[in-house]
Amino acid sequence: MGNRNPDVDAWFATYENPQRELVAKVREFVLSVDPRVTEAIKWQAPTFIYMGNIASFFPKSKKNVSLMFHQGASIRDELGLLEGEGQVSRVARFFDDADFESKKPALEAVIREWILTKG
Repeated sequence: MGNRNPDVDAWFATYENPQRELVAKVREFVLSVDPRVTEAIKWQAPTFIYMGNIASFFPKSKKNVSLMFHQGASIRDELGLLEGEGQVSRVARFFDDADFESKKPALEAVIREWILTKG
């Protein structure tokens, strides 16, 4: 995949967490939504980028995969993926493979909405 960053690959090589495989699946999926979405290490975690920071993993979470959408409150989320009440950020949580599979359409919709509003 052309939008993978070797710095993120290196980060994963040393990432030890019970949710490691699920974090990797979420990463691959987000990068597959649109080739214009890229990634980098910011705030010591993989971060997805398209005309600004979209979302970053919270790497210390061990009970689920937490993906923080930096400006999630401004993203239209018709399928109800994003959690939180703050004025700016929102979080998507994935508890296991089945939960992630069921939330893929909502995650894709949120990523596409970000691209639509930024593009």
